[in-house]
Amino acid sequence: MSEEPENIVLVPEPSAKHLNPRQRVSYRNHRRNLVDWMLSEGKDPKRSIGYAHSTTRQRAYRLDTLYRKTWKAENRYTEKITPTHADAWMEELAETDYSQSYKHCCQKAVQTLFKWERHEFASAVEWEPKLSFASRSLHSPRDFLTRDERARVREAALEYRGIPDYNAVTPDEREHWWRYLAQRLGKPKDDVTVDEWEAANRWKIPSLLWTTLDVGLRPIEVRRATTSWIDAANSVVRIPKEDSAKNTEHWRCSLSDRTVMAVERWLEERGCREKYENTEQLWLTRFENPYSTGSLNRIFREICAEAGIAVADRDLTWYSIRHSVGTYMADELTMKAAAAQLRHRSIKSTVRYDRAPIEERKAALEQMG
Repeated sequence: MSEEPENIVLVPEPSAKHLNPRQRVSYRNHRRNLVDWMLSEGKDPKRSIGYAHSTTRQRAYRLDTLYRKTWKAENRYTEKITPTHADAWMEELAETDYSQSYKHCCQKAVQTLFKWERHEFASAVEWEPKLSFASRSLHSPRDFLTRDERARVREAALEYRGIPDYNAVTPDEREHWWRYLAQRLGKPKDDVTVDEWEAANRWKIPSLLWTTLDVGLRPIEVRRATTSWIDAANSVVRIPKEDSAKNTEHWRCSLSDRTVMAVERWLEERGCREKYENTEQLWLTRFENPYSTGSLNRIFREICAEAGIAVADRDLTWYSIRHSVGTYMADELTMKAAAAQLRHRSIKSTVRYDRAPIEERKAALEQMG
């Protein structure tokens, strides 16, 4: 068995430095058993359905914090977490400035730990937290894009960080754009190349945003996307089971003709980029890293600004795009179609996206009199 299953750190450095060699071995084995269970059957033990890798990693990381706090409180090493220990951590979290969402996720991690002990060791412990933390999931944002905003965002992606064609500007105008690119790339103006000028107008961001407008890509799916996912001939994205966010099954999602055009153009350009020579990843940042949730949210908000969409008083995130796909797919077709496009195994997961758009509710009110 590998040292770290699924690249999840079993004994993080902050914990390792508090343990002697024998304790580290025992703790690693304890954590390996927990992590293996979470990955293989933690979500639904009766049907042997595990949690997604990202969920498992996050909960394992948060639980490590709880173990360290327990060792400090007990002034000794222990692998036995009790409801008293859990409640003490919740009370401590309640006094911090961490977000309600983070506190809620920590609570869910502890609940997973007790669930494992009940299932694997016939523990009778049922933890009822004395405190609860409300969490509005990032996966269900308060705001989603209207039909008009979806069209405006799609068009704005064509202008996002774009510059005029190199041969279509005067020498004086070119000097202005050289300075702009130097500032944007963080390098001296004389070091900016014509290739970097042309790269500013590539189809990477339009293809990324338009694909998400069609299939509601989650940030983790953006990070995992490879060139093999794209089946332009059939206008679909094919997501293998091992790459899907929930690791449950293979998915095939439709693409519009306009998005297929953008993706084909990006694939052609991508093939000429040196940084993509040794990777199949579909989209990388200019620093050759996969996109993070934070970077995707930033790009989305900047494109919204380009499109003239106010973001100051709205909770718009990358998931707002996904939310709009579910809302309008359910409205145009059926809930089942929306579930398939969003890669939901159960229609119950899609219901939260099925909200009558505000413009359609207004029209209904006019008709109602």
